[in-house]
Amino acid sequence: MRMNLAPGWLARNDKAPPPAVAALLFLAVCALLLLPTLGRYPLFDIDEGAFSEATREILRSGDWISTTLNGLPRYDKPILIYWLQALSVKAFGLNEFALRLPSGLAGLAWVAAILRFGAPRLGIRSAFAAATIAFTSLGVTAMAHAATADALLNALLAATMFDLWRYLEGQGRAALLRCYAWIALGVLTKGPIAILIPVAVGILYCAVVGRWRDALRAAADPIGWTILTAIAAPWYAAQLAIHGWDFVQGFLIHHNLQRFGGTLEGHAGGPFYYLIVLPLLLAPWSGLLWRTVRPLRQDWRGDLPRFLWLWFGFVLVFFSLSGTKLPHYLLYGMTPVFLLAARRIEGRGTAGLLLLPGALLLLLPAAPAITQWFADARAHADADFYAAQTQRALATAAGTYYGISGAAAVAGILLATRRAIAPAWRAAGMCFLLTGSLGFAFLPWLGNLLSGPTKRAGEIAATLPGPVVQWNITVPSFSVYRGHVTPSRPPEPGEYAITRTDRLVPGVPVKVLFREGGVELVQRLPSR
Repeated sequence: MRMNLAPGWLARNDKAPPPAVAALLFLAVCALLLLPTLGRYPLFDIDEGAFSEATREILRSGDWISTTLNGLPRYDKPILIYWLQALSVKAFGLNEFALRLPSGLAGLAWVAAILRFGAPRLGIRSAFAAATIAFTSLGVTAMAHAATADALLNALLAATMFDLWRYLEGQGRAALLRCYAWIALGVLTKGPIAILIPVAVGILYCAVVGRWRDALRAAADPIGWTILTAIAAPWYAAQLAIHGWDFVQGFLIHHNLQRFGGTLEGHAGGPFYYLIVLPLLLAPWSGLLWRTVRPLRQDWRGDLPRFLWLWFGFVLVFFSLSGTKLPHYLLYGMTPVFLLAARRIEGRGTAGLLLLPGALLLLLPAAPAITQWFADARAHADADFYAAQTQRALATAAGTYYGISGAAAVAGILLATRRAIAPAWRAAGMCFLLTGSLGFAFLPWLGNLLSGPTKRAGEIAATLPGPVVQWNITVPSFSVYRGHVTPSRPPEPGEYAITRTDRLVPGVPVKVLFREGGVELVQRLPSR
């Protein structure tokens, strides 16, 4: 007999635990799949290395107000994520786990907020489905494993928007005041975007439904502004007092206005960039995308679905118009997609949801061999940095990689064939297996492949007696592993340098101290 089963805690029987217990069990499973994986692989450059080195320099200098990167002012992001990373490092030591822990906890908080918001509005089943989709999606998985500001910002944006809706649906001023507090923390995490999204979406929604008074009342709340100012203003005032126009130019103009108006650091993309990114961020639940978009006209008649679509739509349009495009920008609008998609997880045609997680589970054990094949196919690999890195694909795949990814693939196949379980929940189980395989096997392999040489070079450089520089390479994680500031410049004779094999300067004599993949640690010799 075919059974249309939801997870056990959702089945209607006397043995099912209450929702609060089910939520704690769900989050405990998520934590067990996420937190133990955070320290299993080196920091990725450039972003993780830059955030982590800036945090290390805060702890070394004792200056908890201004951030630097390799001794130079870093105006890229506000201070909150650095404070959290620094506190984590103080508690657990300077290591990858401590540096990523704030993002991991923010990812769990993000998922918990989705579950708590969705349960009374979409129903328990859809709330757990939304939390499952969120936690196992590639976009959230990536951000929760990264020592950057994005998981924290997304958790704060979700909290802000959820409390904004609670206020709009009539839960009172307390919800609105919480909005101001979340916005303030978001401004301390990544700047004006934490204000722009809730304000824009709130105005759009009130304009559509004709609730201008509510919009004005929310925007002009004096206690709310007092909360926002008290939380966010002191750090910004201190930056202006210390750095003056340099802070305005570096943070507000360069890293915010110019990022929107032009292309920074080569991160360009066409007008349909995020339409391509969307199914990748939602994967392995991309099969729900069309089923979610198709009833848009019907959704528009409901207040909450309309609010969620406006939230996603604003983020999609705004960042599509931005000159600088990065995939994770769309994550600011993915929370409503998780909630909207959860309502379509059951019903006819859900068997197709098994295909993508199944394909990815089967692909993971073969990933090193496929990568090795592509690397070997490049005839100029010995002169190309990335080819030199990826030519180590098979050599860096330990037995544990094949054991974990292979076991997950077998378990996924067995689960996929259990026809007594509804396809949607088979897909959920396979997605949890995939998330665990990514965290315990794939990311450690990929991190060692791409960043392992930099880490080992840094650990060797920590024992060298003289100055060390970055020479034609940008790897801020090297400074973290070396434990010292590493400026970017050509080395003087006798100095040491980390560099790329394809960027050694012809005619400059060097002694190679370490070489792995495309990374070299060298000492410059006197010219003859």
